[in-house]
Amino acid sequence: MKEVYTLEDLRQWEAATAGEETPLRLAVFGDPVAHSRSPQMHNAALEACGIAARYCRLHVRPEELAEALRLLPRARFIGANITLPHKTAALGLLDAVDDHARKIGAVNTVVVEGERLLGFNTDGPGLLRAVQAEFGVDLRDLRVMVLGAGGGAGRAIAAQCAIENCERLVLVNRTFEKARQLALELKPFFKGPRVFGPRPRLEAVPWEEAKLAAQLTNIDLVINATSCGMKRTDPSVLPASILQANLLVYDTIYTAQNTPLMEDAQSVGARAANGASMLLYQGVLAFEIWFNRPAPVEVMRAAMER
Repeated sequence: MKEVYTLEDLRQWEAATAGEETPLRLAVFGDPVAHSRSPQMHNAALEACGIAARYCRLHVRPEELAEALRLLPRARFIGANITLPHKTAALGLLDAVDDHARKIGAVNTVVVEGERLLGFNTDGPGLLRAVQAEFGVDLRDLRVMVLGAGGGAGRAIAAQCAIENCERLVLVNRTFEKARQLALELKPFFKGPRVFGPRPRLEAVPWEEAKLAAQLTNIDLVINATSCGMKRTDPSVLPASILQANLLVYDTIYTAQNTPLMEDAQSVGARAANGASMLLYQGVLAFEIWFNRPAPVEVMRAAMER
């Protein structure tokens, strides 16, 4: 199996995969995608469950997404995962989308049903389980700041926090208008009997150090949903000088080493975790959507760790 396949391969899938003993019937679409750990995790699960299919990486550029999706039935795919930068765009390219994905405004899991493509989103539910696993707390009990709340995973995470009716939600994005618009969309979730504290329960904030520092005094959990930190040369999304020891920090970037944000958080005594657990639970939920059976969670976890 090649490390990465392309749209050209997908156009002639039978020929491109002719040497494979087990058919390639699942994939992750992304740009870039070579870093994805999803194949290791899903191939271990497929083997453990005795399913005659393999999972691969497909490098799909934004202008190729519509064609790539429409080729899936012809290539006899079971489904696909959608990662950056395609999650929002995929929403409008499918035949049907479940209510949760529609509410979130993004798709990360596709099911092929005959000629039809069905969309789902496991980002938010995956984060919910990851936070519980990493920190032993429920999202609904926390005051949360989401960095990168403009679209894709950030939007899905923010929407999940709202659906869970978390104590407080602060949305931060480089393009402030995107965060402000998302706050307007999520406002109905924060109308309820909970007692308001000194700060609004839902707020969009410009990405300015002084304003973020002021917000962090009323935050329990910081979630980085940007791509900053994927490269070791990337700066931390928040300076260590404004981080506090009482914070929980969850970086959705998953790398073998700590991200700059995690290192800065740990340097001030805060607890931090990377996105490997979110990737695991996203994958678990996707597997269960594709096959309508429980996923072998520990098999998938062990494969990711290897």
